[in-house]
Amino acid sequence: MQEFLRNIPPIHELQNHKKVRQIQSDFNVNKDQLTSFLQQETQNVRKDILSGLWEPAKESEIEKEILSRVYKNVKDWITPNLKRVINATGTILHTNLGRARLSHEAMKRVVEVASHYSNLEYNIEQGKRGSRHDIVEDLIKELTGAEAAMVVNNNAAAVYIILRAFANDQNVIVSRGELVEIGGSFRVSSIMEESGAGLVEVGTTNKTHLYDYKNAIDDETAMLMKVHTSNFKILGFTESVDRRSLVKLTQETDKLYYEDLGSGAFYPFQDEGIGEEPVVRKILNEGADLVSFSGDKLLGGPQAGIIAGKKAYIEQLKQHQLARVLRVDKMTLAALEGTFKQYVKREENQIPVIRDLRKSLVEIQEQAQKFIEHVGELKHFKLRVTDAEAQVGGGTMPEVKIPSAGVAITEESVSAEKIEQKLRQHEPSVVTRYHNEQLFFDFRTLTEEEQSELVYIIKSIDQQL
Repeated sequence: MQEFLRNIPPIHELQNHKKVRQIQSDFNVNKDQLTSFLQQETQNVRKDILSGLWEPAKESEIEKEILSRVYKNVKDWITPNLKRVINATGTILHTNLGRARLSHEAMKRVVEVASHYSNLEYNIEQGKRGSRHDIVEDLIKELTGAEAAMVVNNNAAAVYIILRAFANDQNVIVSRGELVEIGGSFRVSSIMEESGAGLVEVGTTNKTHLYDYKNAIDDETAMLMKVHTSNFKILGFTESVDRRSLVKLTQETDKLYYEDLGSGAFYPFQDEGIGEEPVVRKILNEGADLVSFSGDKLLGGPQAGIIAGKKAYIEQLKQHQLARVLRVDKMTLAALEGTFKQYVKREENQIPVIRDLRKSLVEIQEQAQKFIEHVGELKHFKLRVTDAEAQVGGGTMPEVKIPSAGVAITEESVSAEKIEQKLRQHEPSVVTRYHNEQLFFDFRTLTEEEQSELVYIIKSIDQQL
C-alpha cells in the first residue's frame, strides 16, 4: 500500500500531462479550476487506497484513475443542473418536467428584457420611478374584466397574501369538500394557518349547503372562500353551493368573497368539450371580489400567482408589506406579457399548452406514422403506432382523458427498463411512459423538432445494442 501511495504523482506533474491539457481545451476551464479538481481527486484516490475501497493492479493505473476521475468531474461540473428534457409522456402540464412550455413570443420577450436594461420600475413618459405592477395589469384587466390586478410569485403566495391582508386574526369559512392538498403536501388549511386566519369548516366532504355558510357567519368572519378542486373530483352523492348564491350571501352580510381557482383559464376549454375549468372572466362577472390563479398551468405562461378583482382590495394588496416579499422579477413579467398579448390578439393556438390540448387525434396519428417511416429499418427495435390517452397534468382537469397516439417500442433481447434508462440518460434526456406494458412515446407532447431529434436518438441507441 505504501508503495502505491508513494507513486501518486505530484500535482505539478499532472498539470503538465497531455490529457489534462486536453481536458482544459475541451471544457474551457481555467488553470485554477483544473488544479482544484486535480487536488481533490488525488486526495480521493489516496483515501480510497488507504481505506481499501480501491486497489490498483499496478502502479501505472494510479495516474490513469486520477485523470479519469478528473475528466468525469469536470464534465459533470460544466454540464448545467437544470437541463432540457424531451417530454414523451403525454402529460401536457408535467409538474416534474417544468409544467407549461412558453410560446416563442413569450421567450422572445424574456430574452429581450434579460439582455438589456428595462423600464421595470421606471415611468418613461414622466421620467420618474414607476411600478412593476403596471406592466401587465392592463392586460389582465382586459382579459378578465377585473377592475384591477397584480402578480406574485405563485398561486400559493397569492392565497397567502390575500388571507394575511384581509383575514389575519379573523375567520375564513370554507367547505370541507374544498380543503385541498396541492403538490408537495401543501394544504390550503396549512397556508391559512400560516397567514394568521382562522379556518371555519362547514358542511361535509361530499355535501355543503347554503345554510351551512349562513349558520357559520358571525362578527369574527372576514370572508367566504371557495377553492376550486382542480386536482381531484368527488363523484356520486354530492352537493355544493353555487358561486352566485355565495356572492349574494357575502353582499348581504358585508363579507368578502374570494375564490382560489388553482389553475384558472382564459381560454374556454369547456366550449370544446375539454373539462369543466371555469373561465376567470365568468367568475368575476358573477360577483367575486377577488380571484387568484396560476400562470404556468392552463394559462401557458411562467410560474406566477395572478390576483384579479375589485380595485379597492387590489390596492390594499399592492401596499401590503408582503407584496415586496412575493413580487416577481422582470423575466417573469416579460413572459407573462408575451403570453397575455397572444390571448388579446387571439393567437391562443401559438401557446403550447392550448395547442397541445387542441391537437386532433388524426394529426397525432399521422405524425406517429411519419416518424416510423423516417426511422426506417432498425437492427433491434420494433416500432408501431398505438392509440392511447393523454392527460392534462399539473393538478388540473383530473377527470379529463384526451384521446392520443404515439409509438410503442419493443426489443426482445433487451428489457424495456434498460431502453427507458438509455433514453432517460441521453442528452437531451427523453422521458417516456409505459402503455400496455410497453415503452411508449406519446406524440401529443412532442413538437415536430423533437420528433426529428427522436429519430436520431432511436437510431443511435439501436446501433449501440
